[in-house]
Amino acid sequence: MGAREVGLPSTVLPVNTEDLPGRVTIWEVGARDGLQNEQSAVPVEVKLEFLDRLADSGLSVLEATSFVHPKWVPQLADAEDLLAGLTRRPDVIYPVLVPNERGLDRALAAGVDHIAIFGSATETFAQRNLNSSLDVQFAMFDPVVTRALEADMSVRGYVSMCFGDPWEGPVPVQQVVEVGRRMLEMGCWQLSLGDTIGVATPGHVEAVLGGFIEAGVDPSMLAVHFHDTYGQALANSLSALYCGVSTIDSSAGGLGGCPYAESATGNLATEDLVWMLDGMGIEHGVDLDKLVATSVWMAERLGRPSPSRVVQALAK
Repeated sequence: MGAREVGLPSTVLPVNTEDLPGRVTIWEVGARDGLQNEQSAVPVEVKLEFLDRLADSGLSVLEATSFVHPKWVPQLADAEDLLAGLTRRPDVIYPVLVPNERGLDRALAAGVDHIAIFGSATETFAQRNLNSSLDVQFAMFDPVVTRALEADMSVRGYVSMCFGDPWEGPVPVQQVVEVGRRMLEMGCWQLSLGDTIGVATPGHVEAVLGGFIEAGVDPSMLAVHFHDTYGQALANSLSALYCGVSTIDSSAGGLGGCPYAESATGNLATEDLVWMLDGMGIEHGVDLDKLVATSVWMAERLGRPSPSRVVQALAK
């Protein structure tokens, strides 16, 4: 049964759309962030078919893998094999995370065009995730970004713990803004603000995004990355849209977590995001029925149902 057959309105609901983007880019992270915390190894053949099915659904950005050391994220130890077997489509970009210069070397050897670096907005998470400090992390990023730009790569920046840290508690908005601005000044074309443990609320999202806007950062340079620990990811995404953000990270089927933050649950489900955008008349280019079928397919291979409410509703 298709999405339209179960009650999705064919006409746009009467919402105030003056401050909303007409189109949203969905930055699909299911194959990387969604799978990185799986305890059982997912075969590379399954990952490749997952990416192919996601592309078939109309998603134009598929974060494929990460060149983090296999010791820290064993699930992504097959990064080279995955990229070698990937059928790249001309209308899809396949970003890859790189943690350091060694990761960049691997990305260059694999013919990657789009990379992302990932930083921390807090001291404790920088130490635990990057084996660095809040300030020293930039010295690690600098040669990576410089070399990547020289190689004509595009570089995205992730900032983790933007809304709360399990060890430090609430994170000051100005601290997040300072970290983010430094990454943008290095040469990142876009900054993805992560609610790594899923504690943000819509008002908090507005405050953080407002801090960046007041600092002179255009919303077009910002993206948001929400986890759904307290069920707020979709509401937080709507808040971000009203702040002018038009790129939202999400994971097919709501897969995901963070191996360095035990309290982090799954990402915002791409299907839930698409359902909301459809109801508001915002374009995104995704075929919801194909996406739901893909998440059902992956859930079968992982041996558990998808946590996405839309997948649960449409898969019945």
